[in-house]
Amino acid sequence: MAGKGMRGMSEPSDFDELVLSLIDGSFEVPRWTSFLDALRRQLRADYTSFVFRPPGIAPNTVVHLYSGRRSPPHVQQLYRDSFYARDPLPYHTMAEGRVYDFDELLDPGQPEAEAYIRAVMAPSGMNAMRMVRVEGGGVNAWLIATRTQGDFTRRDGKLIERLAPYLRRVLRTFVALEHERTSARLSGDAIHRLNYGWIALDGRARVLDTDTQGALTLERSTLLRRDAHGHLVSVSRQRTREILAAVKTLSQQPDARPRAMVLSRDPWLDMLLVRAHRDVGPETVVPAVIAYVHGDRAPSADRCEQLAQLFDLLPSEARLALALSRGMSLAEAAEDLGLTVGSARTYSKRIYAKTGARGLTDLVRFIHRSVLAIA
Repeated sequence: MAGKGMRGMSEPSDFDELVLSLIDGSFEVPRWTSFLDALRRQLRADYTSFVFRPPGIAPNTVVHLYSGRRSPPHVQQLYRDSFYARDPLPYHTMAEGRVYDFDELLDPGQPEAEAYIRAVMAPSGMNAMRMVRVEGGGVNAWLIATRTQGDFTRRDGKLIERLAPYLRRVLRTFVALEHERTSARLSGDAIHRLNYGWIALDGRARVLDTDTQGALTLERSTLLRRDAHGHLVSVSRQRTREILAAVKTLSQQPDARPRAMVLSRDPWLDMLLVRAHRDVGPETVVPAVIAYVHGDRAPSADRCEQLAQLFDLLPSEARLALALSRGMSLAEAAEDLGLTVGSARTYSKRIYAKTGARGLTDLVRFIHRSVLAIA
């Protein structure tokens, strides 16, 4: 009975295949290649194209996707040089979703239209045309089909008209995805410049997965690495013991507090160990702990120079400000920089006055929220 039921099912129609290729086309490179090829075959057209301007590109630039024979190179150059700015086709006044034929788009009796037909359309073999404008997500797009010989039929126009609602939805989805892709790229770039990464660990501190920055930290840092058994370890045995103990505690105690540690001050590298959400990661490999790592790609000398530029600090003041922003007490910073505590206190007052900070907490916040974080 199952076999009989399968035989009774109808095969996908040509229109169904066209719609599926339109939906899948968002993921093709170039996009919508299969759709434009299939549409050209079904319409028996010489040329089909999809033209639109996605968000974020120059106003005088469009995406031009096509199937079939394009205009000859000399005609393309002529269009760019002479006709682009005075193209007589009424692109933006076309009713959305309505299919137009050649005579509705161009009036040969008008001098501009006649010149355009003679110089661009005829040499390109565009003697018959159907065009529809759709709008989705605030973006206009035009689907165009042309022939050299013979006009399109009423049935051809109906096919394009049937496609318009699907094209509109696909365009809207594409625009939304492009917004998300752009946002993700910008956010990813900002995170990359902040130099944050993550390393997923099991309950024994074995590395399960990383993001790109976490992998780079393990590969390039001499302070944090993966040992021969896959465990996350530090160059310091004492620090390794602390990492293993913290991971064990976090993996076994649901209410355990995150553990932060500074692995190096120059170059700066710190790490925050937190208990992972159990729904993170593939079902077969569920991390117990996430190690967030953060390093400063620039040496301290560069950071001091940038601090001096941002807040008009003297070099000695910038060095002290950087040390304080990295968690040192005034006494620790003075010893590290070869200053007396009294001198360090005098410098700190000048730093607060120049930055507008009311104290150490303000100073740290000003520095870490400045563009220095992504410099």
